[in-house]
Amino acid sequence: MSFKKLNFELKEALENNNFTEPTAFQKAVLPKIKSGANVFCIGDKDCGKTTAIIIATMQKLESKAIGDSVRAIIIVETKAEALKLKEAFEVFTKYTDLRIYTAYDEQTLDQQREEVYYGQDILIATPKRLNKLYLLNSLDLSQLKLYILEDAEFAEKGMHFANINRIPESIDKCQYLVFAKKLTPRLQRFEDTFMYRSFIVKG
Repeated sequence: MSFKKLNFELKEALENNNFTEPTAFQKAVLPKIKSGANVFCIGDKDCGKTTAIIIATMQKLESKAIGDSVRAIIIVETKAEALKLKEAFEVFTKYTDLRIYTAYDEQTLDQQREEVYYGQDILIATPKRLNKLYLLNSLDLSQLKLYILEDAEFAEKGMHFANINRIPESIDKCQYLVFAKKLTPRLQRFEDTFMYRSFIVKG
């Protein structure tokens, strides 16, 4: 898949940041993601996973802010990773009106609930805080299009696996993407809970 097949705003953002050709990993995973399939996206460090997440999300959301409900959830392990991913997104979204919000445990929960309620397109969250927002009915999942795990190896630790599985129980229709360096047996167990009929793509 070339960058020519992406929406105008996304193509322009890539060109402005000197991204002219997809990496081998992106060539492998982006067409399958664009098809709407659930995908385990497996690639080594520095293969372009973060940029693939940004491209897939902006393309799915048409690079536009719409409504008040979150349309993409991206789960990361820590506050530092949430802030780093938001910063990476903002390099590409600064000329769009897409709204990006981070949720992690160090923030005030009431403030988060209010800020999410009043409209965000992309929510980047740690598993524990995402579940708190969910259990307090602070997330409208009716318009959710993407549920993504970045560097998903962390999902095997502690309560993360259970927390990540809980949200899809209330999602009607959504595309699920898991990005990791290696597909372990425990990560593959997501096939039983939300990664139905998924593909494994290695780049």
